[in-house]
Amino acid sequence: MLSDIANDESRERIAIGDLVSEMQERAFGPLMFIFALPNVLPTPPGTSSVLGAPLIFLAAQLALGREPWLPRVIADRSIGRSEFAGFINKAAPWLARAERLLRPRLGALARPPGENLVGAMCFVLATVLVLPIPLGNMLPALAVCVLALGILAGDGLWVLAGGAIAIASLGVVSGVVWGLVETGLYLLKSFFA
Repeated sequence: MLSDIANDESRERIAIGDLVSEMQERAFGPLMFIFALPNVLPTPPGTSSVLGAPLIFLAAQLALGREPWLPRVIADRSIGRSEFAGFINKAAPWLARAERLLRPRLGALARPPGENLVGAMCFVLATVLVLPIPLGNMLPALAVCVLALGILAGDGLWVLAGGAIAIASLGVVSGVVWGLVETGLYLLKSFFA
């Protein structure tokens, strides 16, 4: 579906709202994947804050069992069709590999109420993603990607794997924050000693 949208030459630009309306209730998985994937790779500072905001909205709605909706300020943002097509073409080999591993199993984890729990996990991860924490975006974004693919394919095994990555990522981020606090306290203590 994303490839069809990317290759539709009648569009000059593709707005985020267009993606939501095209995919309707199936929008959660693909859109969460699209907004999380760039954060798995090293990106310029600030990228995670920009891409994390839509993730927070989508994850909150998934957690609450609502239909996908984004505020106009986010939905009206657009990207050139050629840039979107380039991103989709780069992601396509990874998605093809993932699709070979995805299959419907442990379905209770990938539909409500399990799906709502995934939304709550993604909400926490997206919130961490937007915070300016060193090394705080790659693992949470990877967890969101795996969870989104699990929801999209109805694969509870991937949901479990995404949950494990989420727990590990929150552990790493907590460790980084703790290390920063300890370093700050040590510097303050040595400055005033």
